[in-house]
Amino acid sequence: MDAASRAAMEAARASLQEQTGGARSRNRGEALLALADELFAVAHLLDGQPTLRRALSDASVRPEDRAGLARRLLGAQVQPSTLELVETIARQRWSRPLDLVEATETLATEAALDAADARGELDGVEDELFRFGRIIAGDADLLRILGNRAAPREGKAALLDRLLAGKVSPVTERLVRNHLTSSHVHNPENGMERLSVAAARRRGRSVAHVTSAVPLTAVQEQRLAASLERMYGRTMGLQVQVDPDLLGGLVIRVDDEVIDGSVANRLEAAGRRLAG
Repeated sequence: MDAASRAAMEAARASLQEQTGGARSRNRGEALLALADELFAVAHLLDGQPTLRRALSDASVRPEDRAGLARRLLGAQVQPSTLELVETIARQRWSRPLDLVEATETLATEAALDAADARGELDGVEDELFRFGRIIAGDADLLRILGNRAAPREGKAALLDRLLAGKVSPVTERLVRNHLTSSHVHNPENGMERLSVAAARRRGRSVAHVTSAVPLTAVQEQRLAASLERMYGRTMGLQVQVDPDLLGGLVIRVDDEVIDGSVANRLEAAGRRLAG
């Protein structure tokens, strides 16, 4: 998103935050999950209807007229809180129509994570998103099917329902299904990582992606997290996967920075020095 759409996104996010504040409770969590479901449904509608998203983002039309169009089309189909958010989105100035879709998906994701927090499930949701991302990364058939933009959304949704139903939090189920059936998801593994990072940030943490040659003990993970927190100056959560090909040591990625302390990397570096 460029500057105009980023400003529009912040205005839409502020409207969401006005609705999602309050004490944690399961009832509030259910209400937020219903809000997320409807926002995801609106995002899918906009994604599949180019004419509609162009109409709702047309800068030559008055903001209130765009909001009125949203109200006429959706007023009888969604709850008032959802309609209020969609009208707010329609009033903003977007750089391109597709930014409208991305903004609605982002608000839906944030509402779902707020629901997880209200239900006391945010820790578990973060872990489930990470673990399912690892499952996808290790299954070439899943990567191929979920990454195929031409595959029917309904078929992908049915596949994900079979894999997830009754096995994860309802919040995790909603997030995975809606994101991995979106038409503009190119890489399911990256999509899952973004969701996992969003959940971690919702908990006020950054994420260190750690690859180890062997499983780490709980004590080792605690020491590593403490070291990274001192290094980066912020609370850090670990997402650890095992790759025996490293031979030993760790590869750590925080945002775009990679610390490669693996034995395999050191052997490769030594080989280059000898060859030189």
